[in-house]
Amino acid sequence: MDQLIFHHCPNTRSTGVLALLEELQAPYELHLMNMKRGENREPAYLAINPMGKVPAVEHNGALVTEQVAIYLYLADLFPAARLAPPIGDPLRGPYLRWMAFYGSCFEPALIDNWMQRAAVDKTMNGYGDFDDVFNTLVAQLARGPWMLGDQFTALDVLWGTSLAWMTKLPKRDEILDYVARVKARPAIQAAQRKDQELAATQPDQA
Repeated sequence: MDQLIFHHCPNTRSTGVLALLEELQAPYELHLMNMKRGENREPAYLAINPMGKVPAVEHNGALVTEQVAIYLYLADLFPAARLAPPIGDPLRGPYLRWMAFYGSCFEPALIDNWMQRAAVDKTMNGYGDFDDVFNTLVAQLARGPWMLGDQFTALDVLWGTSLAWMTKLPKRDEILDYVARVKARPAIQAAQRKDQELAATQPDQA
C-alpha cells in the first residue's frame, strides 16, 4: 500500500500543499510540527530535510522537498483529480512553465522587492526585475479565469494560496479577483479550516 507522509507546520507555505491534498482528495499521514517552537529544526526532522523547511512529503520512502516540486509530484500522483495536464496535452508545457516561473522568477523577484535591494543589470539577472515579473504575471491572470484559462489545475492552488498572503504586492484587480475565485473553492475553504484547527492545537501558533 502506498504511504504518503505530509510534513506540515500551520500558517506557513505548506498550507498550500494542504489545500492541494484537499483538492486531490488524497489520503496521507500528517506529521505536524510547531514552527514557533522550532520543532522543524530538531534533529528528528533535520534527518528528513536538512534545511528544516516545510512543506515536505515522503512517498513510499522517496523524499520530495521544494514547493513547486511537491505540487508537480502530487498532481501527477493522483491523475484522477485532473489537476495536471498529462504529457502530450497542449497545456502541459504552459503548466510546467508557470510552475517553474513561480519558483525561479516570482519568489526571487518578490524578495528583491520586499528587501528593497538595489536594481541589477537585467541582462545579468535570470528573471529581469520585479516589474518584468509582476507585469508578466498580471497579464496571464487577466486572461482568466485560471492560470491556464478555463482549466483549473494545481497551478491555481499554488498561485492562489500564495498570492493570498502576499499583502505587500501592488493592488491589482486581476490578482484580487483571482485570489477570490481560488478562495471560493470548497476544498480550499476546507483546507483553511483544517489548518486553523491544527494551529489551535498549538497555542502559540493560533
